[in-house]
Amino acid sequence: MQEQPIEIINKLGLHARASAKLVNTAAQFSSRIELEFGEQKADAKSIMSVMMLAASKGSKMLIRTDGDDEQEAMNAITTLINNYFDEQE
Repeated sequence: MQEQPIEIINKLGLHARASAKLVNTAAQFSSRIELEFGEQKADAKSIMSVMMLAASKGSKMLIRTDGDDEQEAMNAITTLINNYFDEQE
C-alpha cells in the first residue's frame, strides 16, 4: 500500500470537471484508490464519492493506493493534481 499527502492547488478545488478527471484517471488502474479528507474517505473511482469531499483550494488530503499497479496509480493521481487537473490557471 502507498500513502501520500497532497494539497489541492487548483483555483476551483475538486469541482465537477476536476473530479471527473480524477475519476477517469483512477479508473485506468486495477488498484484500489482512496482519498481521505478530514474525517471523510472517498473511492477515487466514484464521481459522487469524490465530489462529496467538497475539497477546495488549499485542502490537504491523503491518497492511498493498494494493488498490483499502486505505484503507477499514485504517480498518475499526484501528477494530475499537481498539474492543476490540466486546467488553465
